[in-house]
Amino acid sequence: MRFKSATAVGALHPILFFAGVYVVVLLFSIFICSTIFYSCNATKTAIVKKSEQKASPVTNTTASLADVK
Repeated sequence: MRFKSATAVGALHPILFFAGVYVVVLLFSIFICSTIFYSCNATKTAIVKKSEQKASPVTNTTASLADVK
């Protein structure tokens, strides 16, 4: 009597399938969450940089020296 190993792989097919689905969903969720996180922080950083540029005396001094020349 010969035993076939294909039945053992067939029995593992649902487990392997859901493990693969889990890995794909995990990668997509990390990508989506990091995209949302960085997009939220990017707007705050841009607002802070704009307010720092307006309040910075170096940029005002440079602009006034350029106007004088």
